[in-house]
Amino acid sequence: MLDLTREKAEQIMRAGTWLGNMTEPFRTELMRNARLQRFAPDQIIYRYGDPTGGMYGLVAGSLTINSAPPDAVPRLIHLGIPGAWTGEGPFLTGQPRRIELRTLGDSWMMHVPLDALEQMATRDPNVLRAVGLNTVFTVDALIRIVHDLQKRNVGRRIASVLQRAGWLGDVPIPLSQSELGVMANASRQQVNMAMRRFAAAGWVDYTYRSVTVTNPQALGQFSEGDGTE
Repeated sequence: MLDLTREKAEQIMRAGTWLGNMTEPFRTELMRNARLQRFAPDQIIYRYGDPTGGMYGLVAGSLTINSAPPDAVPRLIHLGIPGAWTGEGPFLTGQPRRIELRTLGDSWMMHVPLDALEQMATRDPNVLRAVGLNTVFTVDALIRIVHDLQKRNVGRRIASVLQRAGWLGDVPIPLSQSELGVMANASRQQVNMAMRRFAAAGWVDYTYRSVTVTNPQALGQFSEGDGTE
């Protein structure tokens, strides 16, 4: 398993997009209620329809966010990024889980239980707005995903997925070419051809079961192109 101290975990989470935009008293109170937990590879943290629960923040490692309409099988749509949080839906709505969260590899996460969030909100009504901001950041990420999937050129869609994976840093990400194909709406053969091209350009290193993004900037430039297909 990954080795991590509580102090380092808090530093990572405080620097994330959401907590980085919060007040120091809110960050301190949230961290006071957060529990640092370790998860093994391919472990389900929660599923669609699970009972209400608290928030989770990825400290280190990798995880997948899987979702679909209620009558469909959840599919991989996004990768968790260290410093990012999810799972606030039940706190805001009182309803069950709407997505599935699963680890890809060894992972550390911060967990703030639902009752702790509710106690924070009882003491300070502004907590609802603060937690709601995390949902706004999630919507921003989903808008980016939709934008990328609307690109007609399959190579640009694959590059977009890899560029987003590059947010995890220069580390091997245990995603197969089939899984990348799901995220990019592409066949495994199309992914394989694109990976060969990107590796030759020095943008990625890859095996059948993992990929390391070495130049996310170049992937991002290629994925957007010049506005034409």
